[in-house]
Amino acid sequence: MTTSELAPDTLPTTRPAERFAPLFARIAEGVVAREQDHELPRAQVRELLAAGFGRLRLPVAEGGEGLDLVEFTDLLVDLATADSALPQVFRGHIAWVEQVLSLPPGEHRARWVERIARGELVGNAWSEVGDGVTGEQQTVVTTRDGRTSVSGRKYYTTGTIFADWTDATARRATGADGLDGGFEVVTALVPVHAEGVSVSDDWDGFGQQLTGTGTLVLDDVEVDPADVAPFTERFRYQTALYQLVLLAVQAGIAAAVERDTGAQVRARTRSYTHGLAPLVRNDAQVLSVVGEISATAFTARALVRAAAQAVQAAADTAHLPGTAADREANVLAEIRTAQAQVVLSESVPRAATLLFNTLGASGTSRARDLDRHWRNARTVASHNPVIYKQRIVGDFSVNGTEPPFVWDIGTHASVDPAAVRAQESRR
Repeated sequence: MTTSELAPDTLPTTRPAERFAPLFARIAEGVVAREQDHELPRAQVRELLAAGFGRLRLPVAEGGEGLDLVEFTDLLVDLATADSALPQVFRGHIAWVEQVLSLPPGEHRARWVERIARGELVGNAWSEVGDGVTGEQQTVVTTRDGRTSVSGRKYYTTGTIFADWTDATARRATGADGLDGGFEVVTALVPVHAEGVSVSDDWDGFGQQLTGTGTLVLDDVEVDPADVAPFTERFRYQTALYQLVLLAVQAGIAAAVERDTGAQVRARTRSYTHGLAPLVRNDAQVLSVVGEISATAFTARALVRAAAQAVQAAADTAHLPGTAADREANVLAEIRTAQAQVVLSESVPRAATLLFNTLGASGTSRARDLDRHWRNARTVASHNPVIYKQRIVGDFSVNGTEPPFVWDIGTHASVDPAAVRAQESRR
């Protein structure tokens, strides 16, 4: 019997960190080869699901382990230390599990709890590229003759290529028979293996290359009407939670940088004549650099834990919508995750660069793939641009201005993309 088949009353009693440690170690062993061969971690994702990773937040009575977000985030950091792609693969799933936990008791919630408990995975499909206007969606949900379907094209669909479902945003006409000309933004849970679904591994970023962050095409894909809901019904702290996962990735990368730096320095027998010791491991200048890397890794994990505590506080007040306590908790969750992002977006890529100051030119060997740490950290730091988070945190600190809880990217309604391109072509 696999772990995913165990009844709730027979779940392992060991601490999750202890139970997952051997699995994380096996995942870490193959990470360099996977990246060099561009081998998507399909087997590793399925092994994590079989071990119950996707259901850790579910209550014990519903087949999970009832971890709070602090405990779960600690595990995400450990997983990111082994392979920084994998927590990001699970990012959409983590958010959907949180949404399911926020649903009222009923058939819809029970159905999704059962799917999560048996190891089904949910990906993400919110982003679109091209000239779409901000605040709108080009992907469309329609209902005709009692059949509800989704059509559109998505990009940055992290995790979807590994998943059973994808959580897609779309627009849906409002009014009787959609005749009033209006629309609302909705989310739709789309079965990835259904007819009309195509997923491509065409993410061309220089980092986080194995997250499956590519294109999703939906061609009149039938969905369950119960799985389509207004975007406004999402749990309020979702943006902070999405950012928390990325922070955990950064902390894991920092830990991996410290691990790999130590291993490389200890193994070196060659040293420079103008160095400070016959062995690099005893060179005070090198050790000083390693000390800075270690301090960054420690700080990263501490910041992520503090951010997780703030997000957990928002989860704790989710049953009190509209109250001052809930508003305050959500504001703090957003601010704490933004503060951590501001720090880690600079310090972790710097640590990944400092690694090379402890080694000779051999450290740049492609076979060692040590540059992946900087590429991955820099790529993660590019999500949700940090310069805007700096301003938001500063505005809160000085003026008490509440942060935005949801934002979008696209072409501003006042901009004519064709005119911009024409102007550039004349330069």
